[in-house]
Amino acid sequence: MPAAQAADKELLDILLQNGVITIEQHSRLMGRETLSTEDLLPTADTVVVAVDEEEIVTEVSLDESTQTAINEAVAEAVSEASPIKASYGSKGFGFATRDGKFATNLQWRAQFRYSNPFGSDPRQISQFEEDSTSSFEQRRLRMKIGGHGFQPWIKYYFEVDLQPARDVDADAISSAARVIDWRVDLAKWDWGGIRMGQWKIDLNRERVDSSGRQQFVERSIVNRIFTVDRQVGVQLRGRLFEGTPADLNYYAGVFNGEGRSVKNISDEHLYMGRLQWNFLGRELAFRQTDVEFTERPTGSLAIAGFTNIGPCTRWSSSGCGNLDGFMKPGAAAPDQYRIEQGVQELAFKYQGFSFQQEWHRKFITDRVDGTQSDLTGAYVQAGYFFHNLFDAFPAPLELAARYAYVKEPNKEQLSLYNEREEFTVGANWFFKGHSNKLTFDFSHLTLDDSFLRASDSENRVRLQWDVSF
Repeated sequence: MPAAQAADKELLDILLQNGVITIEQHSRLMGRETLSTEDLLPTADTVVVAVDEEEIVTEVSLDESTQTAINEAVAEAVSEASPIKASYGSKGFGFATRDGKFATNLQWRAQFRYSNPFGSDPRQISQFEEDSTSSFEQRRLRMKIGGHGFQPWIKYYFEVDLQPARDVDADAISSAARVIDWRVDLAKWDWGGIRMGQWKIDLNRERVDSSGRQQFVERSIVNRIFTVDRQVGVQLRGRLFEGTPADLNYYAGVFNGEGRSVKNISDEHLYMGRLQWNFLGRELAFRQTDVEFTERPTGSLAIAGFTNIGPCTRWSSSGCGNLDGFMKPGAAAPDQYRIEQGVQELAFKYQGFSFQQEWHRKFITDRVDGTQSDLTGAYVQAGYFFHNLFDAFPAPLELAARYAYVKEPNKEQLSLYNEREEFTVGANWFFKGHSNKLTFDFSHLTLDDSFLRASDSENRVRLQWDVSF
């Protein structure tokens, strides 16, 4: 009979050294060509302790704890003999080689939402006057895959949206699977690395914060107007003076400027930069709420900006688009609009308290007719786990509030401006951090239409379950 294979021999040696099998068992099993778990694991009630010359098996009864110890020892030995390690954590299911050169994480995420009387943010008087709806909808059914290859500092990530809404703040009328993120990071040194691919470029915190790491059901009314969203390009990024009062993150990139999954249609590019001062010497991750209960106060102050020439006046996860009143990209000239935009941002977390705010300014120059539009937007939000103050308050419950303001050109006459406001209060119940949470928010939305010289307002309620596996 052929001898046991090398891997099986090594496993049998380990089991013998740990006292799981006897010398007699070791000799007998070494003659097997292949091994199975039945060869190694005893039955629930017995274990082989000796084999005599006539191949007669002597058995003794085992108690439950002894049987469990044997099973665990065998499982551990089998795991250590495998070249692949499996695990589960905050990034989902993980698989890695024992030499650490290759690793992959796989995660699924879904949002199930209820909204009334509408799910989106109304931007015109007519939208406030439309018939109300009471609706359930699926949002952001996504698969995330990320890890590293060859070296731990060669990182990769891509994300597929399997059932997306047509736009981040629109109802899910039409949808189709699409790759929304794909990128590679060369990050050998903290002080400098290169990212290439397609992702939400690092302009402002609210947009970079994952939709699964939000404090409210959806981002504020500011997001649609001022996000640069996902772009294709390359970026230099790093962290300097770590742990000192001058702790700084920097980002500088060049992108097509055409949005998601589109190559450039001209020789113009989108240029962006961001400086983030970690004024307490600790970096603040891009995620909302302080469900982690940050032990030491951590904050950041940032400024960022970009410039672009092209047919787009706004961007979303669907790609290049247009703000109300501006030409659609397909009808605009390839270099019709020059966009110049800046943002100031502040964020802070400490022991269950979180705060962040942004102030945006955006200039749109129509290079065909020579007009310029000036847009302004801002939001401020904060949340707290009141269990820190009152023991009777549920520990998984966070309460939050947000105010947002937008001033944008009127759809009918760009020389006039509409003003919108959002007042939102919300509550989060965290079953397991952001990976499994229930979010409720109530908003009061207002609009002043300068063209019609009219104003309107409406209340909205939303409830959402966000879960990652």
